[in-house]
Amino acid sequence: MDTTTGRLPVPGATLHYELRGTGPLLLISESGEGDAGRSADLAAHLAARHTVLTYDRRGLSRSVPDDPAAPASLVRHADDAARLLDALADGPATMLGLSIGAVIGLHLAVRRPDLLGRLIAFEPVAPSLLPAADAARHRAELDGLRATYRADGLAAVLPAIAATLGIDPHDPGTEPDVTPQPLTEQRRANFAHFIEREFPAVIDDGLAASALADCPVDIVPALGAATPPHVFDRRCAVILADLLGTAPAVLPGGHNGNTARPRAFAAALLPLLDAVRT
Repeated sequence: MDTTTGRLPVPGATLHYELRGTGPLLLISESGEGDAGRSADLAAHLAARHTVLTYDRRGLSRSVPDDPAAPASLVRHADDAARLLDALADGPATMLGLSIGAVIGLHLAVRRPDLLGRLIAFEPVAPSLLPAADAARHRAELDGLRATYRADGLAAVLPAIAATLGIDPHDPGTEPDVTPQPLTEQRRANFAHFIEREFPAVIDDGLAASALADCPVDIVPALGAATPPHVFDRRCAVILADLLGTAPAVLPGGHNGNTARPRAFAAALLPLLDAVRT
């Protein structure tokens, strides 16, 4: 599968992006420290029917901001995604937002509904959607993970992050031939940015439920079949579905199903994407 790469200047940064496949445009906004290559396996299973657009979020890998010390902002990330679609889409696109990428998609849907035909919001890390006491607890949880990283480093915080998200690192359901994702120096730097800069952005984010209820974009909340019910990002998907008067779509695997089970994830995702065209 051929991949076309490009760079797009945006205010305060230059974004690296990648395009694979042919067909209607699908923008994937990644989870965690994931950059444009994180969903390469998933994109490979979608590229026969979709042009898949992935990118490095501002601050990750090749999307270096002009001021690396500037605070991260989910609204700014949404504006970056809007500029990608303004430049590369020829009409309303479909978007798959994963975890923090789902919150970026929700902000984009509110701010630029003209750019999206459908948003699949998979386990959005959006404490503001939760009841106040739960939101406060989970903001404190994220702040505690950041403190663990500062005190004890990446090796200590990674298992804690996995537990917070309900990810089983020994999940026997991981598909064969999945592309390895070793902990390179670049990925370590991406984790540092994600934890130090983007955790506070999630904690401080003020995404309003009322704005989503009135949003004209077709928003499909989604969750992983293996994500435990108590996990807060799964609960955010359920609450979002209740807000929109729908049921969440259930996709294979857990919070990292897109990377651990890309074939099954793509197979379950395609009907949701096809529904946009019909």
